[in-house]
Amino acid sequence: PEEEAKKAKRKPPAATKSPRKRPKIEPGSLPPPEEGWEDIYNLVEELRKDRTAPVDHDGAEQLPEKNKGEKVYRFQVLVALMLSSQTKDAVVGMTMRKLQQAGAGLTVENIHSMDPQTLNELLHSVGFHNNKTVFIKAAAETLIEKYQGDIPPTADEMMELKGVGPKMAYIVEQIAFGRQTGIGVDVHMHKNFNKLNWVNSKTPEQTRVQLEGWLPREKWSEVNVLWVGFGQKLQQQKGKLLRKIMTCSNPLGAMKLVK
Repeated sequence: PEEEAKKAKRKPPAATKSPRKRPKIEPGSLPPPEEGWEDIYNLVEELRKDRTAPVDHDGAEQLPEKNKGEKVYRFQVLVALMLSSQTKDAVVGMTMRKLQQAGAGLTVENIHSMDPQTLNELLHSVGFHNNKTVFIKAAAETLIEKYQGDIPPTADEMMELKGVGPKMAYIVEQIAFGRQTGIGVDVHMHKNFNKLNWVNSKTPEQTRVQLEGWLPREKWSEVNVLWVGFGQKLQQQKGKLLRKIMTCSNPLGAMKLVK
């Protein structure tokens, strides 16, 4: 009886709470943020018409060699995006040109056979070059073993490669295959879209999901380069951007974007 009384006093273990999951947002399921968003979007298009931001000449679409064949082109698109994390486009451009001129060039076979130390030296200027050396070497091995030297055909499969996240994968997919299953969102876009109240998010990935919920599909392929370039011009070419604002169709509205 005494033992039974002790058992009765024992409390059952507290139920473990399962982590709360955010409800999935399907593309096109959200209403636009507010009236006037298209006017702002069109204004940024106007301010970006000259295409003189770093991303316009040192971005992943411009850097790969188109005369080396489709597989090489696609591999170079992937490498350019893998190098881009935490690195300015000008540095990515310089590093890509080094890789293209090294040995047999920037091909999956050459990177696969290249000594890791040699590759690391070529990547020395980019952010986190030690990690990127490991990731790019591993990617080259996977591409040869699983994809006959080509890149994975879908963004989901690209994300299985170490060092490739959603932003990179969706941009590679769009450039290499002309297919857009998601939006590549970087820090520039994340900050700007929260400032405009187009999203309410804490991370670029949350921004991506919310943006896909309401932005028309026909704008998915252009939104990254458009707004990344705008953010770059604001940071690196502010004087030039301000002069352009003074002669644009809506100077007051444009000034609000750069405050």
